[in-house]
Amino acid sequence: MEPVTLISSLTMFALAIFLGFELINKVPPTLHTPLMSGANAISGISVVGAIIAANVAFDGGHTRLSGVLGFAAVVLATINVVGGFAVTHRMLMMIAGRSRRSSE
Repeated sequence: MEPVTLISSLTMFALAIFLGFELINKVPPTLHTPLMSGANAISGISVVGAIIAANVAFDGGHTRLSGVLGFAAVVLATINVVGGFAVTHRMLMMIAGRSRRSSE
């Protein structure tokens, strides 16, 4: 990788970290959990990208490290999506329990 490409990639990564940090800090605490669980559930596209990356690594004859990283990306993206759905489901059950109690 050329130094110019590396520097621009690192700059983009640093800006993404800063932007993400600033956006999360601006969200009120009462909205943080629903917003993040919904975002995690919607991020299923990362699973598709990880599967493509793993396929390219295995079929393209790249290094073993590429295959391991692609597999790890699939596993971590899947955990992210399943966790998002689990948190969202739990929150909905808590809200449903409150509405049942208040109507009785």
